[in-house]
Amino acid sequence: MTDKEPAPVAKVELDDLDTEVQKLRYRELPERWRMVMAVMTACAIALAINQIFNFGFGIGYVMLDSRYMYLITGVMLAMVFITFPASKHSPTHVPWYDIVIMAVIAVIFSYYAFFAERIVLEAWEYSAPAIGVWLALVTWVIVLEAGRRAGGWPVFAIVAVFSLYPTFADRLPNVIAALAIPVSDAAIFHVLGEESLFGIPMQVFAQLVFGFLIFGVCLQFTGGGPFFINLAFALLGHLRGGPAKVSIFSSGLMGSMSGGPISNVLTTGPLSIPAMRRIGFSKEYAAGVEACASTGGVFMPPIMGATAFVMASFLNISYVAVAVAALVPSVLYFFGLYMQIDAYAARNNLAGLPKEELPRLGQVFKEGWYFIAVFISLIWMLVYLQREAVAPFYATALLLVINQFTAHRLSLEKLMQLVATMGKLLAELAGILAAIGLIIGGLAVTGIAGTIANDLVYLAGENVLVLLIMGALTSFILGIGMTVTAAYIFLAIVLVPALINSGMDPLASHMFVMYWGMLSFITPPVALAAFAAASVAQVSPMRAGLEAMRLGAIIYFVPFFFVFNPALLLQGTWLQNLQAISTALIGVALVSAALQGYLLGIGDFGKSALSWVARACIGVAGLTLALPAGGLFGFSQILLLSVSAVFLIAGIALTVVINKPKLA
Repeated sequence: MTDKEPAPVAKVELDDLDTEVQKLRYRELPERWRMVMAVMTACAIALAINQIFNFGFGIGYVMLDSRYMYLITGVMLAMVFITFPASKHSPTHVPWYDIVIMAVIAVIFSYYAFFAERIVLEAWEYSAPAIGVWLALVTWVIVLEAGRRAGGWPVFAIVAVFSLYPTFADRLPNVIAALAIPVSDAAIFHVLGEESLFGIPMQVFAQLVFGFLIFGVCLQFTGGGPFFINLAFALLGHLRGGPAKVSIFSSGLMGSMSGGPISNVLTTGPLSIPAMRRIGFSKEYAAGVEACASTGGVFMPPIMGATAFVMASFLNISYVAVAVAALVPSVLYFFGLYMQIDAYAARNNLAGLPKEELPRLGQVFKEGWYFIAVFISLIWMLVYLQREAVAPFYATALLLVINQFTAHRLSLEKLMQLVATMGKLLAELAGILAAIGLIIGGLAVTGIAGTIANDLVYLAGENVLVLLIMGALTSFILGIGMTVTAAYIFLAIVLVPALINSGMDPLASHMFVMYWGMLSFITPPVALAAFAAASVAQVSPMRAGLEAMRLGAIIYFVPFFFVFNPALLLQGTWLQNLQAISTALIGVALVSAALQGYLLGIGDFGKSALSWVARACIGVAGLTLALPAGGLFGFSQILLLSVSAVFLIAGIALTVVINKPKLA
């Protein structure tokens, strides 16, 4: 790959959403099994629509919530064993043992559904008949294996330890010890109760997340991806460092659809990275930009993946409240990326792409106006009507109807691809969330969660900053081996109560662990999003990871800022919110300048020893300015402005001195 590659095509078409990574993870199913997956996906969707809209199957029969959970969980667990191979030995076929497991799932969950009333009325979670115990033990094992296939060995190991914890809790050190119960009692609590397998993660998935996942897949298959990328090129492609700014914009919007950093990278990266390389960005810088932009897209409202819905359930607030709170931190993150790219481009004289090679804004809107209309209707239903469960279904129906009158209308073959992609996504998330629910059950049945929270506060010496640093490191480490949602759920049970007990805002505490759990995607030694971008850019994964870490540096500080003062989550008065946001934006711009070595309006810091002092001064000025006044530490705004001004003046003065010989 050279700097003189051909221009990217003016209009993007992304018909095939399968990637090399997906092909390694998912089975390449033969036609017969694709049909089976399509039928099972349709059944799951029909069950969800019937229950969420309270249709009563058209005959007035409304299922118990528990019966619905048994049926839809059984269908999706079976889909896990079709979608994910047990090993590399069955990448293109479904072996006999997976068929046996699916048959066992069908029998067991049909039994649960048939006896749903008895299970609830007779409290089988505490005292079940012998057959209930044996079926619960088998289900436990199946859920663990489903978690391993969908989430990998780290998920399996963590879930296995915590789900089995009640059986050996009495043999552990006093700090984490609890009363032990027999394996049979643990099994029925996990499987037949409402606090473990069918606890918050699966309930949220089956009742809220389901519709948003369907909407995201439909948006991609109807041309939403190409529209947003073309829109980004039309708006930003001609600016200084344009292709990198396109990456920020398009990946942020794509994140609202896919909900995964790696899938974001592999969708937008093949277009944005070559375009960045063409105007002079280095390979590692281009990979870092794409990794950061794709990771940030996951916590960009209005659609933030399953995590936001689980958070809303934990806090007992609406999803809209979580999305609104996430708005300012996500804006600060993308603003920091934008300012860093602009500074880098200015420092290296990187121009944008020629306008004649870019799609015209009017033409882009003419061809894809309905995507904007559908998004507006979705937000209207979420915010104004507050119909969180049904809004994505209405938005999906509107999108599909309009789409059939456009060039992106779905043929039967493409419809089958859409259903297959839905099935993969639903199976993956269901497998992970079902397994993660067992962690909640293991901690709930022993009551250890509250004890751990108190112990963490004690270990931190009741020092809030130490507790936050401990929480950040724990969240980051868990984020390495687990998905964002899985890591968040675990931390919401174990760590968040400790933060809240220390006097922190509940919403800010939940946001804190979610953000830090996500940072592993851009932080070496793992940095999965950066490694995916490195494979596209054909550069060393570690170099891409280090560049992504530097570019995304502001997000390491933002969670601390909104915990110190929840005004950055729009939790204060309008004046407090406005003050915190305005100073944070200026502070982020200064930090970005320090990281990239170029201050807009002043010039290049250079590479001398004195330049590093200037960069440090500008960076400290930015962090001080971005730190919200009041809140946890009670710093006055005047004090923060004064300290920031001193360092800013010193940094600017040094920069002027450095650049004086160049000007002369």
